[in-house]
Order: sequence, then structure tokens, then C-alpha cells
Amino acid sequence: MTSKLSQLSATELTFAYRRRELSPVEVVRAVLDHIERRNPELNAFALLDPDAALASARASESRWLSRKPLGLLDGVPVSVKDLLLTRGWPTRSGSLTVHAGGPFEDDAPAVARLREHGAVLLGKTTTTEFGLSGGSSSPASGVTRNPWHPAHTSGGSSAGAVAAVAAGFGPLAVGTDGGGSIRVPAAYSGVVGLKPSYGRVPAWPPALVGVPPHVGPIARTARDAALLLTVLAQSDDRDPFSLPQPAGDFRDALGRSWSQTRIGVSPALGHAQVDAEVARAFERAVSVFEELGARVEHADPPIAPALGTLRTLFAARAAFTVRHLDAEAREQLDPAVREAARDGERLTALDYLRAEAERTALATAMAEYHRRYDLLLTPTTAQPAPRLDAPPDPGRRASPFAYPFSLTRQPALSVPSGRTADGLPIGLQIVGKAFDDGLVLAAAEAYQAVSGVLRLPE
Repeated sequence: MTSKLSQLSATELTFAYRRRELSPVEVVRAVLDHIERRNPELNAFALLDPDAALASARASESRWLSRKPLGLLDGVPVSVKDLLLTRGWPTRSGSLTVHAGGPFEDDAPAVARLREHGAVLLGKTTTTEFGLSGGSSSPASGVTRNPWHPAHTSGGSSAGAVAAVAAGFGPLAVGTDGGGSIRVPAAYSGVVGLKPSYGRVPAWPPALVGVPPHVGPIARTARDAALLLTVLAQSDDRDPFSLPQPAGDFRDALGRSWSQTRIGVSPALGHAQVDAEVARAFERAVSVFEELGARVEHADPPIAPALGTLRTLFAARAAFTVRHLDAEAREQLDPAVREAARDGERLTALDYLRAEAERTALATAMAEYHRRYDLLLTPTTAQPAPRLDAPPDPGRRASPFAYPFSLTRQPALSVPSGRTADGLPIGLQIVGKAFDDGLVLAAAEAYQAVSGVLRLPE
């Protein structure tokens, strides 16, 4: 029963609660039992609070028995990346330089919306230090492992969030993506991960420098991701750059006809070196959209490699993030973060403005591309999840498809598209024009309906 309950989607859970076929208490107990069994190996949580989760589940059970649920996620177990402020819990951001003593009195907008909709918060998931690298380890929480193959990385920086969802530690998680930090680990770990349009999910405190991380949903199905985005996208006055609140539910965009949809396909963005198994999975995924009746054409977007632009903006963000730390505190930083901050401190204002101009030029080029194509399909990563003991990838050969669409700030999603012969997940990336998050989710849901959803690892 524990295994079965831990594999149910948020949609299935709320349906069962409404029909009184399941109780939030028994579901949360089952999920916590499953976490107790598998998390010591995977290390998905920086903080787990079983007592608070069970108290929240009991309150939810009372509401469902009274037929007065709080909202769309009442009684659904959800985890939160340890970059997002959460009242009553420390937010250490994967860093030894952030002390756990508190007080911690504020919720980030995404966390506030989860509470308002009755979600059961399980705990804080692991992240790389300040979300500034793409690995799956940090000085504060150690190494997070891939639920499919624990010798491999789960990806990052939303390492614990994707591992938690893939392992059955609740059907939903909230992560952040500033250079692929939701989509790359989602591909590595076999789940759905959406980087929404910039401003779709309000953020606070705001990210003022570099590539701002977009707060977004992680789930096992596109329908659940649409459900969670509907909750997260509600307005919050603390973010002056947030988009107007959507008029409806993102699930309303699902189940559309594809006959008039124009899809551009780019197997390598013109330059990436793609693993053969990833390439074959991508070809099969493209054929699904052809079967759905979409108008599919091979068309590389007119964008040049922009890794230098990303590095400049991330170095600036790293320097800004640790600007208040003295020399002694900086010795506790991840060496990669410390070096990135040093690079950022050497930048001139002109260097930074040049990178912002390059970023804007990429966004303009993609806006022009989307005048012809409603969606762009690429692999999410060029290779499956590397082993944890593999050498670093300073050239980001593994994920050249993700970061360009963080620079352009348009919606992009990874959906599972198969597995390698060794059983490692592979991801398909679906990129939409700015603010068209609903179409991206609809494409992912249509693809999953035809291709099927990966089962959870045992």
C-alpha cells in the first residue's frame, strides 16, 4: 500500500479525497514511510518535518470530511526547494554561510500560495549552493543521488526536488530554474519540469542581478504540472515584475487539437554533440507530434551559442549573492561558487551591459522564430545523467539546450521521452513563445498521453 499511495498523482489524490476513498492522513503517512525507507540513500531533503506534515494532513482530512477543502491542493504532499523562504523552517540555500537559527518568519509567494490551497508541506529539498551550479551537491546538504541509478547525478540545482518527485516522495515539488535548474534534472530523473515565462510565478525576495531564477512546478505528469502552476501563478504584490494573474486554470489549455499547430524541430540547435540514444529518443518524440497532426518542420532557431553570455551573468549573480561575506565565511563556500564570485568581481559595468544586450538579442531572435513556429522541440540534454564521479563539465556539453531559453526568459519544459539501455531517463524539451505557458503544458500532456509515463523507480 505504501508503494501504491506514493505513486499517485496530485490529480488522483484530490479525486480520491473528494470521493472519500482516501484520507490525506493515510497518504501522508505512506509517503513519509517511503521517504524513511529511500531517502537515506538518495538524500533529497535538506529538511524534513514529519510532525508538521501529519498535523497539516489531519487538518486537511477534517476539511475534506466537511466538504470544505481550502483549494486545489488540499491534502497533497508537496516539497519546496531550499532557496524559497518558508515560515518556521530555515532556508539555508545549500550553504554553510547561512545559519539555521532564524527567525524565519516569511513565506516566498510560491510557498504562501501552497498554504492557501491546503498543500501538505513535507520539507525543504536539497539545492546546490545558492542555486549557482548544475551539480547535485552542496556544502550544507551533501550529495543527492538519482533515484533510477544512485551512482548517477540527479542534476541540479533543483537536485532534491526532482529526486523527491521521481522517487515518490510526494507527487509535486517547487523548484527554480536560472540556467536549466529545473529542466536538466527533470530530464535526468524522469519527471516533468517547467520553467515558466519570466514573471509567471511571483518571486520574493527578487533576483536583481544576472539570470533570474524562474520559480516553477515539478511533477510526474503535465496535468499535475498545470495544476501546480495554476496555484503558483496567483498574484503577489511583493514582486513588481510579476505578470497579471491568469484568468483561468492552466489545465483548461490541455486536450486541444494539433492540426493547426506549427512546430519547429532542432535536434542539435545547430551545434550540440548529442548522445546517440538521446538522438534516437528525440526522433521518436518528434514522430509523436507528427502522429498528432501537428505541422512539423526541421528548423534550427537563429541563435548562436551563448555560453559566454550565461557565464558573465552568472558570475555577476554569484558576486552579488556573496557580497556581504567576509574572507573567513567565503572559505566555507563551494569552491566553484567562490571562483564564480571572483570572476564576477572582476567584471566591469560594460561587461555586464554587453551580456545583457546579448541576452536581449537572443530573446528578439526567438520572438522572430515564434512568428513562424508556435513551439520548438529539442532534446533537454545532450546526454543522460552522468555518474557522480565523472569529471566536471565546464563547457556544459551535457546541457547546451537548456540555458539559451533561460536567457530568453520564455517558457520551456522537459518531459520524459524514454530511457537508455542502462535505464537512465531521457528528456524532450518543449519551448514556447513568451507567456504561452498553456500551450507548452498542452503539448507535454498530449505527448504523455500517446507515449506513456515512465513508471517510478523501485
